[in-house]
Amino acid sequence: METKKRMGRDLTTGSVPKGLIAFATPLFLSNMLQAVYNMVDMVVVGKYVGSVGLSAVSIGGDILNMLTFVAMGFSNAGQIIISQYTGAGMREKVTKLIATMFTFLLCCALTITLLGTIGGTTVMKLLNTPPEAMADVKAYVNVCLSGLVFIYGYNMVSAVLRGMGDSKHPFMFIAISAMINLVLDIVFVGGLNMGAMGAALATVLGQAVSFICSITLLYRMRDQFGFDFKLTSFRIHKDVLRPLISLGIPMVIQSAAINFSKMFVHAWINSYGVVISAVSGVGTKLGNIANLFGNAFSTAGGAMNGQSIGAAKYDRVPKVIATTFCINAAVAAVFSAAVVIAPRTVFGIFTSEEAVLEVAMEYIPVAVMTFSSMALRSCMMTLINGSGNSKLNLAVALLDGVLARIGLSALFGLALGYGYMGLWIGGEMASFVPFLIGGTFFLSGRWKRKSKLIEED
Repeated sequence: METKKRMGRDLTTGSVPKGLIAFATPLFLSNMLQAVYNMVDMVVVGKYVGSVGLSAVSIGGDILNMLTFVAMGFSNAGQIIISQYTGAGMREKVTKLIATMFTFLLCCALTITLLGTIGGTTVMKLLNTPPEAMADVKAYVNVCLSGLVFIYGYNMVSAVLRGMGDSKHPFMFIAISAMINLVLDIVFVGGLNMGAMGAALATVLGQAVSFICSITLLYRMRDQFGFDFKLTSFRIHKDVLRPLISLGIPMVIQSAAINFSKMFVHAWINSYGVVISAVSGVGTKLGNIANLFGNAFSTAGGAMNGQSIGAAKYDRVPKVIATTFCINAAVAAVFSAAVVIAPRTVFGIFTSEEAVLEVAMEYIPVAVMTFSSMALRSCMMTLINGSGNSKLNLAVALLDGVLARIGLSALFGLALGYGYMGLWIGGEMASFVPFLIGGTFFLSGRWKRKSKLIEED
C-alpha cells in the first residue's frame, strides 16, 4: 500500500472559481502565445521570402502538426493520470509514470522521426505541394524532424507539471520559446536569407531551449516525486504503461480525427470558390481565438477534476463543470454579440474585400454556433478528460472527429442541397457531440466510481 502523501499543488481544496481561474490563466496565456508563435513564421517568411516561402511554411507546418499528434495525445493522457495519482497521494505511481512517459515518448519521437524521414516526400506529394515550393518544404520538414525529440520532451514535462497542479512554469517556458523563435526568425530569415529552413531552425531551437529549461526544473523538483534521474531509472513500468496507452490512444485518435475531418469538410467548402473558402477561413480563425479560452479552461478543469476524482472529493466536480461553463458562456456571449452587432467590423479585421464581407453576413449564425459549442464542449471535456475514461474519449474521437462532422456536413450540404451553408452548419453541429456525451456521462453518475487509473494492483 502506498503512502497517501500530498504532492504538487493541491487543486482539491479552496474556492473552485478562484482556483480554476488561477490555474487556467497561465494556460490561456500559453495558448495565446502558441497562436502568436505559429503566426510569427508566416509573417516573417511572408515579408522576406514571399509566396513560395509562405506555401512552404504553411505545408510544412501542417506536416509538423501531423507528427506531433502522438506527443499531444499521450502527454494529455499522462497529465490526467498524474492528476489522479496526485489527488490520491500515490507518490510511487507518479514516479513510475514519469519514467515510463520519458522512455515511451522518446521511442515514439525516434520512430516518427525515422518514418518521417523515409516517407516525408510521399506525404508532401499527397498534399499537392507546388513544385516550386517542394525544396523549401523538404528543408523545413527535415529540420523539424531533427528537433522532434525536443517537441515531444517539452510536451511530456509540461504534462507532468500541469498534472501536479503547476500551470505557471509551462507558460514561462512557452514564453521563452516564443521570444527565441521571434528573434531567430528575424536573424535566420531576414538577416541570413535562410528562407523556410531558417524559420524551421528558429522553431526547433526555441523548443530545445524550452525543453532544457523544463527538464532542469523537473530535476530540481525531483524530491517531490522521488525520481532520481539516473539512467537506470528510465525504464517502462507495465502497470502504468497500460493506462497510459489505454487513455493515450483514444486521445491521439481524437486529435487526429478532428483535424482530418475538418480538412475533409474544408475540401468540400473550397470547391465553392475562393470567396466561400476565404469566409470559411476567417470563420475558422474566429473560432480558434474563442477556443483559446475554451481549451485553457477545459485543460485546467480536467486537472482539477482529475485530482478531485483521485481524492474521492466528488462534490467538487459539478462545481468545476458549472464554473467552466459560466466563464466560457460569458466569453461566447461577448464574441457572439460582437459578430451580430458589428459583423463587418469583425470580419474586416481579416479582409477588406467586399465580396468576402458580403458572404460573411451569411456566416453570422454559424459563428454564434461556433462560440456556443465552445462553451458547452469545454465544460464537459473537463469531466471526460478528468475521469480518465478511455471509452468516452474514443467515442468523442469517432463521433465528433469523423462520423458527426463528415456525416452531418454531407447530409446538410450535399444530400439536402443546402450547399456551403449546409456544410458550415453540419460541421459546427458536430462540435456539440462532446457536450451530449459528457452530459449523459455526468447524469449517469458513473464518474463517481473509483477510477480505474488509481486502482492498486
